Amino acid sequence: MHGLRARSAFVGAMLVLAGVCYSSWVLDLFLHSGLDPMRSFLSELDSGHMPHRDVYVTGDVLTGVFSLLAAFGLGWPPSLVRNRFSITAAVAIGAFGASTIADALMPIECLAGRDPGCPSESRGLLPQLQHVHALTSSLAVFAIFVAMVAASLAAWRRGDWAWLRYGGGLVFAVVVLATVWMLAADRLGGDYRLGLAQRIQVGGMSLWLAFWGVAIARWGRGARAASANSADDGTAG
Repeated sequence: MHGLRARSAFVGAMLVLAGVCYSSWVLDLFLHSGLDPMRSFLSELDSGHMPHRDVYVTGDVLTGVFSLLAAFGLGWPPSLVRNRFSITAAVAIGAFGASTIADALMPIECLAGRDPGCPSESRGLLPQLQHVHALTSSLAVFAIFVAMVAASLAAWRRGDWAWLRYGGGLVFAVVVLATVWMLAADRLGGDYRLGLAQRIQVGGMSLWLAFWGVAIARWGRGARAASANSADDGTAG
């Protein structure tokens, strides 16, 4: 049981670190890229000719590495995942990690209207689908959504990671609302603060990863305590 607690703490720490690194875009408040945070996409921060792009690329790569380590920690025998919901969450967070690393290593080549010689194109969500970067971004977002849904179901229906039921559920709701806002704003056209919507979405995902990490660490401590109490009862009997 000591091994279970230690591995739960390790997985929890990896997820918290992944959440912190996934928030590297916040550094733009101090590094001043010149992009309008209300209207620009986060992927523009690590495009080919942006200053300080290495900071954001490093943040995304570390996010992916920590997420993959968390997935391995969850699934490595003896497994910490015990039902189809928690198994799905572990696989999905691994897919998120791999997609995020690919996303960082295949950035947008240039920004239309900013970089000389860059082909002109309309701004918005759909034009980004012309880039390989958009495919990796879409895979990463899809994977973390699957992880969020599956982990929440594991918490509510199987009793795993109980702490995730409360704060994690609220953060998940904020992420869903921000995603709907972002997609609707892109469809409607006009100035609906697409960039702000995406920053709320990604910020919520970062916070949720940290919530999940804490929930797993607390669950590991609780499982060890329950096992110790059970052993004491057996000895007394």
